[in-house]
Amino acid sequence: MSTDERRDVLPGSRLSSSVVAVIPARFDSSRFPGKALADLCGKPMIVRVYERVRQARGLDAVIVATDDERIAAAVTRHGGDVRMTSAWHRTGTDRIAEVASQLSCDIVVNVQGDEPLIDPASIEDVVRPLADDPSLPMATVRRAITDPADYFNPNVVKVTVDARGNALYFSRAAIPGRSSDQTGPMPPCHAHIGLYAYRRDFLLTFAGLPQMPLERIESLEQLRALEHGFRIRTVSTQTEPVGVDTPADLERARERLLAASPS
Repeated sequence: MSTDERRDVLPGSRLSSSVVAVIPARFDSSRFPGKALADLCGKPMIVRVYERVRQARGLDAVIVATDDERIAAAVTRHGGDVRMTSAWHRTGTDRIAEVASQLSCDIVVNVQGDEPLIDPASIEDVVRPLADDPSLPMATVRRAITDPADYFNPNVVKVTVDARGNALYFSRAAIPGRSSDQTGPMPPCHAHIGLYAYRRDFLLTFAGLPQMPLERIESLEQLRALEHGFRIRTVSTQTEPVGVDTPADLERARERLLAASPS
């Protein structure tokens, strides 16, 4: 889908507010320094992310938020929009909140800067709950876990939900389950995908909330919202993202991108 094919309103929703996607990007990375600028089939990875996000319908703007002039130059060179931020943010959410504080939009979408193959439809899906429920502060994405290895993998964040899809808990542990027995049947379980949509005002509030015990124990920032009593609606997707944390991940993304390109 080309940029010109994007529509201003998500079909089937009551969205009448403005929606801005913000992609936080930094140069330093413990496992893969400089990965935002790593070459991915002729373009820096951050540019690939930006171009994928631009394909999502219903976005009024897409912005890369960074504190690195090299990243900013790469995005600008390819026609992208950049906002420079402080170099002292602890998290990507804090970086996005700084940008959001200077915007007049209603909804902010947080897209990770290491997801060069993100499905544009997932971005549309994560915005829809906020369009349909004005009282909802934020939403995120989940997928069903079918591989038992993912269920017991602490690097795969799990989420349990209620009957309406609201998150009950996020954990790196195998939840739900009464034990870590890997021989029994795997219970219905969902993997969390780190794509978020926030009401702008809530995002600014969220960024200023103090950390809570469960967030520290699990090292999962989204638990802060639950611990402070805020709802997180989750939406289901069939798409499994290809996040880039290592050079091996980059090669896997390169292979997927080449396979999807017309010959």
